[in-house]
Amino acid sequence: MDTDQVLGIIKQVSADIVEPRFRALHEDEIDSKAPGDYVTVADREAERELSQQLRAGARDAVVVGEEGSFVDPGQLDAIGVAPHCFVVDPLDGTNNFVRGSEDFAVMVAELRGVETVGAWIYQPRAGKAYVATRGGGVYCNGERISAAPIHVPPQGASTFRAWRGFDEEGRIAPVIPASGSAGIDYPHVVTAAIDFVVYRFPKPWDHLPGQLMLQELGGDVVHLDGRLYRPGSGRMAILSCRDLATGRRVASGWPRRD
Repeated sequence: MDTDQVLGIIKQVSADIVEPRFRALHEDEIDSKAPGDYVTVADREAERELSQQLRAGARDAVVVGEEGSFVDPGQLDAIGVAPHCFVVDPLDGTNNFVRGSEDFAVMVAELRGVETVGAWIYQPRAGKAYVATRGGGVYCNGERISAAPIHVPPQGASTFRAWRGFDEEGRIAPVIPASGSAGIDYPHVVTAAIDFVVYRFPKPWDHLPGQLMLQELGGDVVHLDGRLYRPGSGRMAILSCRDLATGRRVASGWPRRD
């Protein structure tokens, strides 16, 4: 499958399964995986359909989805190991979706071994599709995104509630709250609305798509100890930035509260 075919599958599944349930969920269509961590019928059905269509189009590929991995954590072992793998987040920002916020997305990453070679983030309500290929750049709705300078001082967001406002003794701008969806946050960084985002949980379906987009612009994702984030690199919190050197500098000064 080529890039456009994968994007077509994502858009179709979103239109058929995700979007019709936006602000139309019934109580019995919402469950909790943990306190405050929702999963809905839209998540499960969208993942099932995405997985089926990706497997049909790439019969050699393993498909690892967020919801399937919650039921069977052993599926995670394929990420970074399987010769060909798709990692699927069928509805990123489920809590926002349940509350009626438009800040949600559908995300897919394609890996060949440990290397992410394709990435898709689709924001249904905004009608924006971000696509990246290894060595091929990043595009939004067909328009190439160019690298942009880091703000002076750098501007960022965080999922850590207690750390919002942290400014590394004035060397960066006060940190704002993240959106509740990596599929919203990463495009904010890619398009230079902000420079970095800090996340508490480095789950692969949340970060592999955006990581490739940042890498194509000169950035990356690092753990707060400066190590590059890769599948299986650990659970330490991560910082995603458009400029790797800036990311490591900010990470090195971050309060150690994780």
